[in-house]
Amino acid sequence: MSDPKASLVPEPGGFAAMFEATDDVPHQAPLEVGDEVEGTVVHIGQDAVFVDLGGRQQALFPKQELLDVHGALTVKEGDSLRGYVVKVGEDGTPELGRRMGRGLSFEQLEAAMRENVPVEGKVAGVNRGGVKVDLGGVRGFCPMGQLDRHRVGDASSLLQQTLRFHVLEVEPGKDVILSRRSVLEEEAAEQRRALLATLTPGQRLSGKVVRVQSFGAFVDLGGIDGLIPTRELSYDRRRPDQVVSVGDHVEVSVVEIQRDQDKAKITLSLKALMEDPWERVDEVAPRGQVVEGTVRKLMDFGAFIELAPGIEGLLHVSELGAGAAHPSSFLNVGDRLLVTVQSVDPERQRISLAPAPKGLAAGSKAPTTKLAIGDVVDCVVERHERFGFFVQVKGTSGKAGRGLIPERETGTPQGTDLKKKFPLGTELKAKVIDAGRLKLSLKALAEDEDRKVFEQYKKGQSGKSLGTFGDLLKGKL
Repeated sequence: MSDPKASLVPEPGGFAAMFEATDDVPHQAPLEVGDEVEGTVVHIGQDAVFVDLGGRQQALFPKQELLDVHGALTVKEGDSLRGYVVKVGEDGTPELGRRMGRGLSFEQLEAAMRENVPVEGKVAGVNRGGVKVDLGGVRGFCPMGQLDRHRVGDASSLLQQTLRFHVLEVEPGKDVILSRRSVLEEEAAEQRRALLATLTPGQRLSGKVVRVQSFGAFVDLGGIDGLIPTRELSYDRRRPDQVVSVGDHVEVSVVEIQRDQDKAKITLSLKALMEDPWERVDEVAPRGQVVEGTVRKLMDFGAFIELAPGIEGLLHVSELGAGAAHPSSFLNVGDRLLVTVQSVDPERQRISLAPAPKGLAAGSKAPTTKLAIGDVVDCVVERHERFGFFVQVKGTSGKAGRGLIPERETGTPQGTDLKKKFPLGTELKAKVIDAGRLKLSLKALAEDEDRKVFEQYKKGQSGKSLGTFGDLLKGKL
């Protein structure tokens, strides 16, 4: 590095004139290594920043220490600047720094401890208790619990790195006890204040996952932690530990900031930066199509079926079987099944499903069940009630094809045991007598058959005496 003083060439009437005007100011006591000072930036040179400490006292601050992570200078002329005296030149000009360098004596280390000034040291060894630190001839030791703000499992990655430490204990002839955690906590507090001053909802930030809990994941944003609740981690129902892991670097969006003086509760979102799966719901769940899904949750009123990550539909319990009390009687979480998409409401993010008709594969178009009064259908007995029994029309699935045959429409004498007469699974033919709330009749179908026989007989006996209708039926028998 070139001589910082060589880059500070004063302009006529510049800061040199300012110092000339301070001849009548009494001299201050000389500064010593470890002193904390504050002054005003009066000139910025090629390699150093010139700081006026007042009372004809000036100091140099290496420019390298005042650059941000992007290499931009963080101060300008007129700014107030605070630092520590890390060295005093032969001409008495102090050099300032954010921390004290290596190669310090025990006296300087004691001064650094008193003034809480960070010192630099290189990690020279690692053991179970912590790390050995070379302070430039003086041995230092940083316990494992003082290495970081968060728990460190393996410190070997820090070997040969030059780090900053606070001095906790100094005893000549023994290791100097150090803490890196306190330095990081101070830096984090400074970053936290700066971050809180600019944080706004909707802002996009980068961070590191530091903790994963059952209710969400904590992300270090650079001095302050924010929480990604489980609901903001993904569009599906995965647990936090299935989405992120400790150490992951993530991009997040700020959802909410609750400030309380120097503290803040920050809510973040990972899924806000992802594509909303409902934007392509028309591709995933076209109305009337058979699709495959996975049972994710069973409720009293039905089962939630995942059709794609972040897209679920409801298979209502009434679609599962006549008189179904709970979907667990038919399904288990994790089951794969084929369903038909009945309706889709993108705004409310709701999909209504029904079991797919037997024999249809995923991607098939399910036939539309439209029954009219007078239709004759094949059906199967599904459930008995005191007032009749329910049947499922063949070729249909769910409640759209489920109908009731009332007791009076069975064509049986009053008091007949319908359970014995029509056991579960019995296949029947029936006539639709109400297409709205789907009611069917065996009696109406039988009457139609009788009428048909009569009409046929009538045609065959044209011009002859027909006798009575009773005689006709006797002839049929």
